[in-house]
Amino acid sequence: MTVTSTVTSDGSELTIVIKGRFDFSAHQDFRGSYETLPVRPDHFIIDMTDTAYLDSSALGMLLLLRDYAGGDASDIVIKNASTDVRRILSISNFEQLFTIQ
Repeated sequence: MTVTSTVTSDGSELTIVIKGRFDFSAHQDFRGSYETLPVRPDHFIIDMTDTAYLDSSALGMLLLLRDYAGGDASDIVIKNASTDVRRILSISNFEQLFTIQ
């Protein structure tokens, strides 16, 4: 599992890429990808193109990101999730909390 992130030059958008299993072992890297930035971005993109699996701790980490990003006012897009990952997000009603593309 790897978590990488890139921020736009103006700092307004952060893209977090998750490869492999998204579980508790990613906790430090995932939180570090956004908590260590000097300025909080306005927009967040979670790219799950290569995310093979996610568990309940990953769902919790996404909720922590949502809180950090402003709760109901947050702008977070989860994109490129596989069918299995989408199913987990759907069962968890995450489409009501995040934009899923």
